[in-house]
Formats: sequence, structure tokens, C-alpha cells
Amino acid sequence: MNDLSEKSERRFRRFGILTIASVFFLIFVGGLVRSTGSGMGCPDWPKCFGTWVPPTDVSQLPADYKERFHVEGHEIADFDVYKTWVEYVNRLIGVLIGFFIFLTVFFAIPYLKKDKSVFWLSFAAFILVGFQGWIGSKVVSSNLAHWMVTIHMLIALVIVGLLIYTITRSQNFSLFQLKSDNTLKPLMILVLVISAIQTISGTQVRENVDAVAIVMGEQNREHWVEALGGIFSFHRTFSVMSLLLSIWMIKRLRENFDRQSLIYRLALSTLMLVAVQILSGKVLDNLGFPKVVQSLHLFVGSLIAGAQLFITILLFSKTQTLKRVK
Repeated sequence: MNDLSEKSERRFRRFGILTIASVFFLIFVGGLVRSTGSGMGCPDWPKCFGTWVPPTDVSQLPADYKERFHVEGHEIADFDVYKTWVEYVNRLIGVLIGFFIFLTVFFAIPYLKKDKSVFWLSFAAFILVGFQGWIGSKVVSSNLAHWMVTIHMLIALVIVGLLIYTITRSQNFSLFQLKSDNTLKPLMILVLVISAIQTISGTQVRENVDAVAIVMGEQNREHWVEALGGIFSFHRTFSVMSLLLSIWMIKRLRENFDRQSLIYRLALSTLMLVAVQILSGKVLDNLGFPKVVQSLHLFVGSLIAGAQLFITILLFSKTQTLKRVK
């Protein structure tokens, strides 16, 4: 019976981690969709130009396709096979995540006897994935309304956070703290608050970039940053604060945990990700917002948020003060 239980836990953990990784990948692809202007590559939903497999050439479309697939009175742009397939792949990944999360819920059934919360949290994540798909349809029907795109991205982060907590809760392990320190938990709450502010301000910067791009045009990319306003300066300032907090977090965790512990290694990884995030931000600032770097910036930001949340969950639910033998 114990072997079966261990096998079930291992299977649930593997599919849960696979689902988390898939959602992070979807965030990256979603950033690529947005930065390349591919969001309306498929102007209808759930089909793409009225078919389940999108066309590869404009000759495969009816002559009046712009009028036929218009969105809220707006005529769509000329067919672009690259943008169409970028958006289509984005949708396929979303469907794949739906299957992964369904299997995660299925493999969580044994936890109904051990820890019902694990099953119901998995089921909640499954519902959120379905809701995310519906939001995706509204993003298309709204002709990529900025606030809808932002909500779409934030829900993806909520799904990641819920899955991280669920998988962590399901595992039977503890991290031993070298000494009692009541300042660590408030510190991580502060880190999460700063991270949330940084994420929200980043979505506002992204929306401003989209607006500036329409007004100034692609040929003036190097001047976009000048038109972004105070929110960009605010976001940049908070990135420095995030870096300083990450350094402080590592210092405190180093004093309280073994250097080989999972939580300390996570903190080091977070610091490296913050450094990459700041570097990519400088590239965006100085090189006219390269499209691939925009996607990387968003992706790394989501990884930082996930790692910080994981550390916080571990501190609150999986750490025990080590009892020293005198």
C-alpha cells in the first residue's frame, strides 16, 4: 500500500510540474504573440479563419476575408502566415495545458483520502484553465483590448501559483531551519508585494508600448521609451528595489538554511533571474524594444514571481527549526 501511495504521489508531482512548465512556456509564447503583433493572426475563435487548421497562403482564403472575419466593425489586417501560425501555436499550447491539468486532477483523486485540499486545489486550477480559455476568446473578440490582454496574463500567473502551492502541499518533506527567525516570513511577504507591484506596473508599461507603437510607428522604435511616461520610470525604479530585496533575501536565508538546501538554491536562482530581468530591461530601453527581448522580459518576470512564491510557500508550510543536540 505504501509503494502504491509513493507511486501515486510521484505521478501526481510529475504531471503537476509538467503542467507548471507548460504554463510558463505559454506565457513566453503569449509574450511573443503580443510583441510580434500576432494577437489577431486568427481573427475568430476557437477556429482560425473559419477552419480548425489555419491557411498557409492568402489564396486559401475567400476574396472578402477581411470583411467576413472583421472584429466589432474593424477590418482585419492583410493575411500574414507568420502571425497566423504564431497565434495558432499559442492556442494549441493552451489546449495541451488543458489536457495536462485534466490529468493532474485525475491523478489527484487518491488524495481525497489523504488530503482533500490537494484534489480540490487541482480542480480549481482546472476550472481556471477553462476560464483562461474563455478570456482568450474575449481577447480576440475585443480586438486585443489592452486590459483584457493584461487580465489574460495575470490569470496565467494565478494558475502557476495555485499549482505550485498544490504540488508543494502534496509532498511529504520538510526543510530544516538552523535557527528560529521570525523575520523571514514578513520579509518574503514584502518581496511578494514588491513583485506584485512590479508585475502590475510592467503590464501598464506594456500597454503604453502598444499605444506608442501605434502612434509613432515601427520606424521610430528607438524613440518609444521617451514617450512612455512616468510609469516606465516607476517600473525601472522598482526593478532596482527588487534586486536589493533579492540580495537581502539571500543573505537572510544563508544565515538560516544550509547552502545545499532547496530554499537557498531557489533564492540564488531568483537573484540570477532578477539580474537577467534588469539586463533585458536595459536592452529594451536602449535598443528600441526588440520583439524577442520583450517576450524574454515577460517570461523571466513570470519565473521570478513563481520562484518567489515557491520560497514563501516553503517557509510557511515546509520549514521546521532544527533541534540541536546539546
